[in-house]
Amino acid sequence: MLKDYRKTLEEYRQNNLDRARLLIKCPDQPGIVAAVSTFLQNFGANILESSQYSEDPVGGTFFIRMEFACPGLTDKKAEIESEFAKIGARFNMKYEFRYVSSLKKTAIFVSKEPHCLRELLWEWQNGDLMMDISCIISNYEDSRELAESLGIPFYYIPANKEIRNEVEQKQLKILEEHNIELIILARYMQILTPNFVSHYPKQIINIHHSFLPAFIGARPYERAFARGVKLIGATSHYVTNDLDEGPIIEQGVERVNHRDQVQELKKIGKNIERSVLARAVKWHLQDRVIVTGNKTIVFD
Repeated sequence: MLKDYRKTLEEYRQNNLDRARLLIKCPDQPGIVAAVSTFLQNFGANILESSQYSEDPVGGTFFIRMEFACPGLTDKKAEIESEFAKIGARFNMKYEFRYVSSLKKTAIFVSKEPHCLRELLWEWQNGDLMMDISCIISNYEDSRELAESLGIPFYYIPANKEIRNEVEQKQLKILEEHNIELIILARYMQILTPNFVSHYPKQIINIHHSFLPAFIGARPYERAFARGVKLIGATSHYVTNDLDEGPIIEQGVERVNHRDQVQELKKIGKNIERSVLARAVKWHLQDRVIVTGNKTIVFD
């Protein structure tokens, strides 16, 4: 199974060797779009998609995402990046070129509940999440069979707060061996230390229920039911050292009422979690997210 998908990944890479994305954040001022467009045109590039946003035309920050096709990009990209530095300096830009053929090597962390993991693997098999899933890491054995049925390396590492540093050292070693660029916490129920997070800034995506800051801790659905909540949802965000307070990528909600018992609330919550996480991951993989402070600009 994995061998077949590796073939699909390689075909995708080969079909997208001439495509790239350019993400820019800079002070807003006249001439930015014209300068970037002219620059790309001079290299024979065709702009396929362009999205932009300005916080404030006067003194605000300007954000833009451009996707373009450029014949012979593999041979040109070093020169393109070198020459673009002049425009970057002129407009005081923070920018990145992302190459579509460079699929992100991804690790998925999961604990006991598999619903988010299953959704990610389903979307991956369908070709809707173009990433290179290099491994799955878990503090439970429950997902081993699923991972190995797809030929994905599975690592079981028991974890709790008493041995957290030891566990993270093992995890970091695995991530380094696989050259991981993206970590997805698919309901991984362990808190990551600042040391771990520092190795992957803006590269760890988490999912949690959206009752927060209400109902912090264990049994949130039971307590939400007791309070008679009318909305439940999920939030996907980048992980920072502030627990569950990183830049939000995507959210979803659904109305509920007094007829919905705890188990029904949990079922609805799981459905929201898996769809919200999949969308957040897709937008990250497609380079549609720019982080600014503790918020995101998402060109969905």
